[in-house]
Amino acid sequence: MALRVVLADDNYLVREGIAALLAEVDDIELVDTVADPQSLLKSVREKTPDAVLTDIRMPPTFTTEGIDAAKQIRAEHPAIGVVVLSQYVEEDYAFELLKDGVAGLGYLLKERVSQLDELVRALHDVARGGSALDPKVVEGLMARKAGDAGSPLPGLTEKERQVLEAMATGKNNATIAKTLYMSDRAVEKHIGSVFQKLGLVEEGEVNRRVMAVLAFLEATA
Repeated sequence: MALRVVLADDNYLVREGIAALLAEVDDIELVDTVADPQSLLKSVREKTPDAVLTDIRMPPTFTTEGIDAAKQIRAEHPAIGVVVLSQYVEEDYAFELLKDGVAGLGYLLKERVSQLDELVRALHDVARGGSALDPKVVEGLMARKAGDAGSPLPGLTEKERQVLEAMATGKNNATIAKTLYMSDRAVEKHIGSVFQKLGLVEEGEVNRRVMAVLAFLEATA
């Protein structure tokens, strides 16, 4: 069964471009396209999609409308996943979106739209209650917080940092091992060490990997 998606972006050309791309995907059904957060919330109530793809900056203030809509959608319709798109790496916005929990949420850069497989995978992930975080956003979050007083990141080894970054972008153990040229056992060892150093309590498997990168943010927010 195709994944039913609602798309929100105030820019007509961007909206139509993304819609055209998604139309090429057999297992995606674009059930509506809208241009503002009010129309998005109305469409979600009426269409009950599996996932929403929305820009961050929309009328009237062009600041955090997409984030606010994403939070409201997740609160009112917890079965609907939301992927937020941003033109630039905006760490404050990413943290604002994800600080209360990452289940069913994604934050991607708009440049990722051209990599259709990644976009579609993110939509499927959030629809299943998982999460999707753009690698460049993760890099920005980690770089900004690494030097903060009280941040646990300085206690991580270079390998642990690399594993943490890979975890936060949604890679599984096998992919991390392949990307970092490590054995599966070494990856498991580093992950265990990261969780211990970050003081993470046991989380559900769906959220735990992205929670790892958010744990140090919460400590210094």
